[in-house]
Amino acid sequence: MWVYVGLAALVWALGWYLRDRQTLASVQDKHVFITGCDSGFGHMLAKRLDRKGFQVLAGCLTQRGADNLQRSSSPGLRATLLDVTSSESIQRAVEWVRAEVGEKGLFGLVNNAGVANPIGPTEWMRIQDFRQVLAVNTFGLIEVTLGLLPLLKRARGRVVNMASVLGRLSAGGGGYCVSKYTVEAFSDSLRRDMYHFGVRVSIVEPGFFKTAVTSLDVIEASLQQLWSQLAPEARQSYGEDFFQQYLKVQRLIMNFICDPDLSKVTSCMEHALQAKHPRTRYSAGWDAKLLWLPASYLPAFLVDVVLATILPKPARRVR
Repeated sequence: MWVYVGLAALVWALGWYLRDRQTLASVQDKHVFITGCDSGFGHMLAKRLDRKGFQVLAGCLTQRGADNLQRSSSPGLRATLLDVTSSESIQRAVEWVRAEVGEKGLFGLVNNAGVANPIGPTEWMRIQDFRQVLAVNTFGLIEVTLGLLPLLKRARGRVVNMASVLGRLSAGGGGYCVSKYTVEAFSDSLRRDMYHFGVRVSIVEPGFFKTAVTSLDVIEASLQQLWSQLAPEARQSYGEDFFQQYLKVQRLIMNFICDPDLSKVTSCMEHALQAKHPRTRYSAGWDAKLLWLPASYLPAFLVDVVLATILPKPARRVR
C-alpha cells in the first residue's frame, strides 16, 4: 500500500514541478507597474524585468531614485514619482499608468513599497508610530491596487503583493508585523474576489534580507529615540541595562539571518509575473523556509517561550 502512496506522491510532485516551470510565450507587450523602485527589491526587479523585455513602469518616491533607475536601464523603462501615503500622488500615478498602457490594460502590479521602523517593544510605541507604517505598507498598497484594478481586469493581469514572514508570525512590536498581517488578509480577499475575472494574486513572504529596511544603524537610531521618550515609570520597569541588552541581541540575530542575495526575492516576483501558473504564495530565504514558516505552525505557547528566552528580561519582570 505504502508503495502506491509513495508513487502517487512522486507523480504529483513531478507534475507540479513541470507545471510550475511553464512560462508565458512572450512578455514584450506586457506592462508591469512596480512601486518602491528607488532601491532594494523594487529597484532590482525593475531592471531585471526591463532586461527580460517587459514594459516596465516604475514608481519612485524621489526624483533622484527615478533618475538613478533610468540611467541604469533601457530607454523603454518609464518612471514616475509616487508617494503611496498621498491619495493625490496615487491618483496622478494611476492616470499616468492608464495613459501608458492604453486599451491593453495593465498586466502586472507589484506592490513593493514598504517601511519598517520603528520596531521594538509594543509599550515603547506611540499611536503615530503604527500609523506611519500602516500608511505605507497597508493603506498605500490597498489604495494603489484599487486604483489600478480596472486596468488589471482589462488585461486579466496579476497582482504581486510584498508581505513578509512576519505577516505569519509576529516576532516584534510596532506597525510592521501588523501591516504585513493585513497585507496577507487583503491579498487573500482580493484573490478570491478577482478569481472570476482572471486576475491572479500572489503573495511574496521574504525572510530577512540586507536592504535599507533592515539597516541596523537606522533600526538602532529609531529604538534610541523610542527609549529616550519612554515615560520614567515604564523605563524603570525595564531597567537601564535592558536597552543595551536588547540592541546586542538584535545585532546578533540580524547579522546571522540577514541574506545579502536580494535576487532570491526578485526571482519569486518574476515567477509570479511570467509563469503560466503563478503560485499563491512564495517564500524567499533560508530563514523563511526553515525557521519562520515552520514556527508559524507551532502552538503559540511554544513560540512565546522561545522568544521570551531569547530576548532580554525586564528588570521588574514577574515571571
